[in-house]
Amino acid sequence: MGGWVTALTAANHPDLLGVVLVSAPDPGLVGTTQGDSLAALMADNMESLSGVSAQSMGEELVGGASGWRFETAAPGLARMPMLVLTSDDGLAAHSDPLVRRGRMLGNTRLTMMHRLTDHSWSDKRIALQTAVLDWLTRRQGR
Repeated sequence: MGGWVTALTAANHPDLLGVVLVSAPDPGLVGTTQGDSLAALMADNMESLSGVSAQSMGEELVGGASGWRFETAAPGLARMPMLVLTSDDGLAAHSDPLVRRGRMLGNTRLTMMHRLTDHSWSDKRIALQTAVLDWLTRRQGR
């Protein structure tokens, strides 16, 4: 959820120097998942959250789906340097609408990178670190 929070927050803070999304899910897109599939997905992603159920999380996602889409953040991110890192966790397609819309809005400072790894980049931590540091270094020169 960190990538989603980052995108929506950064969209409202044009003073930020840039934004990095790592294997970011789009809860607005997840909120369009149907019934039992959504409850099963939420049951697998509750971690240690207290005071919620898979059902209540699913209902909240459905209720907020339209306002929580990455695409709604795109106008606020149109001029912001972005590094979008995706993996083989099934969420890579979640970033595509944000990237597509950002490019349509003229964001020429948008970099995408995909790695064959899991959501946490468990076996690609050095590659993740290198990608972010290289991107930050390039940002300093601008």
